[in-house]
Amino acid sequence: MLAYLVIREGTKWTDVVRLEAGKTSTIGRASTNKVVIRDERASRIHAELFFSNGRWTLRDLESRNGTLLNGEPTTGDYELKPQDCIRIANCHISFVNDLSSAFPDNIEADTGVLLKHLAADTNAADFKDLADDLANVDGIDSHVSQFPTTITHRKGQTKLLDRQMQPKGVSEAVASLCRIAFELANQNDEKGIADTALDGIFDGTKSNAAALLLAPYDLEELPTSDDVNVIAWKTVGTPKYHRLTKHLAETVLESGEAVLGRDIGDDSQFASRDSKGEITSTSIICAPVRYDNQIVGLLHAYSTTGEISLTPDDLEFILAVGDNVGLALKSLSREMELVEDLSQSRSEIQQLRRQLESESEMIGVSPALDQVKQDIVQAAPSRATVLIRGESGVGKELIARAVHFGSPRKKEAFVCLNCAALSESLLESELFGHEKGAFTGATERKIGKFEAANLGTLMLDEIGEMSMAVQAKFLRVLEGHSFERLGGNQSIETDVRVIAATNRDLEIAVAEGEFRRDLYFRLNVVEILVPPLRKRPEDIELLMHYFMDKFRSETGRKITGFTDEAVAELQKYKWPGNIRELKNIIERAVVLCRSTVIDVCDLSLSNLMTSSDTTGIILNASSYEPHSLEEIERFHIKRTLDYHDWNKSRSASVLGVERSTLDRKIKRYELVRPNV
Repeated sequence: MLAYLVIREGTKWTDVVRLEAGKTSTIGRASTNKVVIRDERASRIHAELFFSNGRWTLRDLESRNGTLLNGEPTTGDYELKPQDCIRIANCHISFVNDLSSAFPDNIEADTGVLLKHLAADTNAADFKDLADDLANVDGIDSHVSQFPTTITHRKGQTKLLDRQMQPKGVSEAVASLCRIAFELANQNDEKGIADTALDGIFDGTKSNAAALLLAPYDLEELPTSDDVNVIAWKTVGTPKYHRLTKHLAETVLESGEAVLGRDIGDDSQFASRDSKGEITSTSIICAPVRYDNQIVGLLHAYSTTGEISLTPDDLEFILAVGDNVGLALKSLSREMELVEDLSQSRSEIQQLRRQLESESEMIGVSPALDQVKQDIVQAAPSRATVLIRGESGVGKELIARAVHFGSPRKKEAFVCLNCAALSESLLESELFGHEKGAFTGATERKIGKFEAANLGTLMLDEIGEMSMAVQAKFLRVLEGHSFERLGGNQSIETDVRVIAATNRDLEIAVAEGEFRRDLYFRLNVVEILVPPLRKRPEDIELLMHYFMDKFRSETGRKITGFTDEAVAELQKYKWPGNIRELKNIIERAVVLCRSTVIDVCDLSLSNLMTSSDTTGIILNASSYEPHSLEEIERFHIKRTLDYHDWNKSRSASVLGVERSTLDRKIKRYELVRPNV
């Protein structure tokens, strides 16, 4: 069952994938494949390999450009044999059972890269044998050199991890390093990384004492010998670890090079000594631990056996371990940052939701309100213009405040203006300001809402009531152009996020020529539709108690709650005035309630229709009279025509029928326009 795919790019074998029986391995352009081919000629899922009937089988998955096997196109299933060559686009894939047979003499095998990829596809228990198999492809023995000086070698970068400069005689070292790298990648804390590195040093060198020293992560300058502290240490055959000398630490930290010292004498500044002053090491290695080209720690190893000294190969090995430790620490640091960022994001989302409820008094648990909250959370962080639509009294201003307080502008001003409350000239003055003497009554300069909301949010309520002339100037400012105060000639630029709100159907207003089409599209970037209270029955009782508590606290009345009859009456009521009406009804009931419990008799409910009612005939249950659908339709069409002054196009648009259909209904019901 043991099988591998060895992948070639150009003249170099660059990747090894281990196949596992019982698991299907796919090949293709998508990143989810076992073998990813970065070529547009490959299909997203091009082919697959699976183990069946004791053989590995290749199956082309109806790919666009096909799969070549040993140079010939293949269709259907094919049982692979060792040394079969699969070609997909520009990728050559060799199927082998023995890694040593995978590389022809004229092809260069990048051992370090292959082992790295092999480690990702192999469990730790099997990796040693596999790494040794691949290492034996080189078949070159290592050698040991002796040097008499105190510092015999210096190393700035290891060759063991360099694809172009890998030294000879390092087959076993490469296998050991890959085992260490694989195990380091599975560690989730500094202690685990340190223990793995130290165990690897004992396996790959002649050291019998070693330690990992790290500097603080938040250190901004190059660490000194006083900054690095021992994270973990281990010994083999010696009772105690002796910390490296300050001189040796500073030598490595300042130069950025690993050093090897041998034949250490009494006068050596590198000698580690015990409590009695006796030298505890005969040869010593100290290597930097780096990531992002910064030294973050040291690896210290020494031998206390005079007959066995540390060698230049040991220096290479420990330096390579140090670089791997640096990568592991970097991955751990990034993982911790991601966890922290994720935790912070979750905290910010929860805080934003709490803020939405506290700042906006968004009370309720209904799915409709949850959707509104989700829309706010998504829209708030952006700079996009928001259009809030909903019936009168649903709380559009509260939604606008929630968007503002959830945005980066929350510390700046939130300015609100009701466009329906002002005439055309006054609205323009309120928006853009005016200079002294601009018109009769302009006794001093006035700052407009756009200037007052600079860097903040401007909420325009009932924007559907804005006149066409003001709409044109408003659109220009909304597009980022400067404006002038009324009666002034100074250009003013502001950075304002606009939130518009309306209870009108702006699309109908555009069709009727009462609202600019270009302004509608500029406003309708992000739309938040606020449901009426009758569409949120789950929230009615929560809002009842919320307003009762609020007004009970304000008035000092000792109201304890509602009777069951009052709750039922409020639940079935249609709420034409929405939350505003509920608030006023509860306030009146708290003020005028004659007992400690609010009953039906304390509620003052209206007979008004909701905006979605179409009959207009049934006032309330007590005055109900049965009518046919034909009578109701006749009444509704007549009222709609009268409302639009018998403009048939507008009436047909509101009724949702064609103009010709409306004409037939007028003729059928004998409707006549009243004399004016």
